[in-house]
Amino acid sequence: MTQPPKPDPVQVAVIGVGYVGLTTAVCLAHLGNRVQAVDIDSAKVQRMRKGESPILEEGLTALMGEGLSSGRLSFTTDVVDAAAGADFVFLCVPTPQGADGSADLRFVEQASAQIAPHLKSGAVVVTKSTVPVGSAGAVVEALGRPDTAVVSNPEFLREGTALQDWLHPDRVVIGSDDLTAAGKLAALYEPLGAPVIITDPASAETIKYACNAFLAAKVSFVNAIANLCAAVGADAVDVIRGMSYDRRIGGDHLAPGPGWGGSCFPKDTSALIRIAEDHGYDFALLREVVASNEAQFTRVADQVQAAAGGRLDGVTVAAWGLTFKAATDDLRDSPALAILRQVCERGATVKAYDPTRPDPSDGHLSGLRLIMCDDPYDACEGTVALVVLTEWPEFRDLDLSKVASVMAGSAIVDTRNMLEPAAARAVGLSYVGMGRS
Repeated sequence: MTQPPKPDPVQVAVIGVGYVGLTTAVCLAHLGNRVQAVDIDSAKVQRMRKGESPILEEGLTALMGEGLSSGRLSFTTDVVDAAAGADFVFLCVPTPQGADGSADLRFVEQASAQIAPHLKSGAVVVTKSTVPVGSAGAVVEALGRPDTAVVSNPEFLREGTALQDWLHPDRVVIGSDDLTAAGKLAALYEPLGAPVIITDPASAETIKYACNAFLAAKVSFVNAIANLCAAVGADAVDVIRGMSYDRRIGGDHLAPGPGWGGSCFPKDTSALIRIAEDHGYDFALLREVVASNEAQFTRVADQVQAAAGGRLDGVTVAAWGLTFKAATDDLRDSPALAILRQVCERGATVKAYDPTRPDPSDGHLSGLRLIMCDDPYDACEGTVALVVLTEWPEFRDLDLSKVASVMAGSAIVDTRNMLEPAAARAVGLSYVGMGRS
């Protein structure tokens, strides 16, 4: 019996190879599609053609290599060539935060206008970038192609687990007024076996902002609980464990810490506040969440100052961790840097260690009196206090007796509750955690 011919692989173009774009391109190629990923940075494209990932993300380099060796994945600077033959074009370009807190759509609109004349009839343009509510209409206008469709498809990736999140999502959200186009995109995700929510574009765009705003609120709430525990003499670790077993609450995002940051939460909460203002609604709850987070940075800086003996002017402090979270090299809106900026403004010098070895010339580190160290013990040598800012697992296994022997002072401020208080105190260190008795 003659076998029916196999359908041609779906042709996909991914415009913008940042965190979301690269993960999307690599995973779509892994599912068997032919993917061209486009970036304007030619040096970056050359690196990716060699299989070198420009970001730190577990498993990404291996999956890139699989896509390149199979021929299903390629990288280019030619946006016209990539878009011309594509069945789907994913817009994964940046949407930076404007001065008023709103998301800047310039790159989305520019990319749409650039590809518009070259799209084939029936192509589906997918907005993967986080965009304000109503942006689907702006993309439709920029394209000016009634024979193509625009679909909103927000991403829900966590840095450090992006591949896992993409390939095993909790849900896939698709927003479009064109149900045929929405169905085509749903079919592209079908191999993942995830629940699919098909809705209108405004609802899809709002879902992304609502999720990040809620998670930011959850983190700020648990930080407030930890602060309360410190005030009343309760142990935040036990209190939060008791909360986490409640099925209505769950354990995710319940770890107290220095505050939230990164590439999504600050930008998306500010954008949602601005969206609400533009539509006549004062999102006071979310404004308070943002204010509470900023107050957390100051609270930790105050703890560091107290640990240093009540003054920071002219002293040297050690810091473990600079990235906004572990398992990533991302310094954008890092709580660690926000806290260290206040520490430096109060007159201190900081000896810092981070496993990713950030380049001291990185713009995110500007304005900080930092001495970058290649070893966590070197960072502690001669310092009056140590502050643990990022939850890198290796910090749990360091020799605290060696830390005590090289420090000039004896204070640890552990903003991630990584270290064992009894072990620290046993070697003569004073220990301050987040809400720990």
